[in-house]
Amino acid sequence: MNYEGRTENYKRLGEECGVFGMYDFDGGDVAESIYYGLVSLQHRGQESCGIAVSDTNGPKGKVSSYKDMGLVNEAFTPDILDTLKGDIGVGHVRYSTAGSSTRENAQPLVLNYVKGTLALAHNGNLINAPELRHELSYTGAIFQTTIDSEVIAYHIARERLATKSVEEAVAKAMLKIKGAYSLVVMSPRKLIGARDPYGFKPLVIGRRENCYVLASETCALDTVGATFIRDVEPGEIVTISPEFGIRSDKSMCITPDKHARCIFEYIYFARPDSTIDGISVYDARIAAGRYLAMDSPVDADMVVGVPESGNVAALGYALQSGIPYGQAFVKNSYIGRTFIKPKQKNRESSVQVKLNALESAVAGKKIIMIDDSIVRGTTSDRIVRMLRDAGAKEVHMRVSSPPFLWPCYFGTDVPAREQLIAYNRNVDDICKIIGADSLAYLGIDRLEEMVGGNLGICKGCFTGSYPMEPPSEDIRGEYDK
Repeated sequence: MNYEGRTENYKRLGEECGVFGMYDFDGGDVAESIYYGLVSLQHRGQESCGIAVSDTNGPKGKVSSYKDMGLVNEAFTPDILDTLKGDIGVGHVRYSTAGSSTRENAQPLVLNYVKGTLALAHNGNLINAPELRHELSYTGAIFQTTIDSEVIAYHIARERLATKSVEEAVAKAMLKIKGAYSLVVMSPRKLIGARDPYGFKPLVIGRRENCYVLASETCALDTVGATFIRDVEPGEIVTISPEFGIRSDKSMCITPDKHARCIFEYIYFARPDSTIDGISVYDARIAAGRYLAMDSPVDADMVVGVPESGNVAALGYALQSGIPYGQAFVKNSYIGRTFIKPKQKNRESSVQVKLNALESAVAGKKIIMIDDSIVRGTTSDRIVRMLRDAGAKEVHMRVSSPPFLWPCYFGTDVPAREQLIAYNRNVDDICKIIGADSLAYLGIDRLEEMVGGNLGICKGCFTGSYPMEPPSEDIRGEYDK
């Protein structure tokens, strides 16, 4: 996967997608609320987006949908939203970790089949998608996309032919798919949410008057004025309909020995104003910063964060150390996915298009710079150099995660080991490469502590010990032609 070609190339990580679903039992149109929900989840994916809605009081199975490349506010105009009439719907924002970045791969996926219509939005990554796709292809399936979400949709549709309900079909499909997924599925009369048995990806339930919401993060509930009810539990399927409100089923899903929530939701992906599985993302990042200050202190004049995800951890470091917290960078917030990257010979300037150092804030000072991660190291090199060019006397880098040593197969865009700066290098080597005066990472043992001590997290990209057997070869981007 060629991450260097991505729009926001000064950030090192991407995560596959945000999902949102809504069902208004009073019959009101939901497209506009889904739009605002997706805007609040925009940080989870900027490549493409889409909305699919249906009118439960109209012709059964008729779905109106629209999806396109770009940001939510680029893709959807008031005129487009006006055409999306329906009281039940799902929405999606996408960042691809498998499958190319094309309009065909945008979600939600809408399937018309014998039993009616399904619309599906998926956050995560399957590790057995190639085998399932091969199996389906040899039984007559014709694929319209290169994403593993279509594999899930096909399996749900096939299982529905032999089951009494769509939620039972979802449960049957969950027995076949392996990996990370949070799903929001719209059938003609039901809204369904499902989370993989390990709980890799978040999914929450909310309510606004007589309207129910499913979303990747609680910040999306806040945006549409919905009250948080609870998280969808790992391995749980929730069905929302006027007949019974919210109905839960965990009876058909395989229960793993332990849960494995993606720790990077707390370090980087989720918005700091979200709460995931009872843990405040803001509090987790403050804790990470405090642990860095305890474990890797350094004498300095100011603590700064690399926007945006480094800011809260930097505040935590400052609170613990007593060193003043300050702002060293100005971020250009108006660079969207249409940003044209400089040519190869001017590649270094691409970081400065997104960030610029505040010379008056850092000149002559010893700076502690906090960032969420170092992947390849090229970005850290440029940001350290930016501070030095602005007159910083010393630059000490602290990272609110451990070193990346292994790839991720579950939806986080961590590349192959050979591309990771920490592979076959120690901390001193990395420090010299990025040009910092000192470098320290968050300790592995601190990860559990930052999320309360008993949550159950995945640390595979740091340790190489995955919660399930990874594929024998790196199949990420397998269909990315």
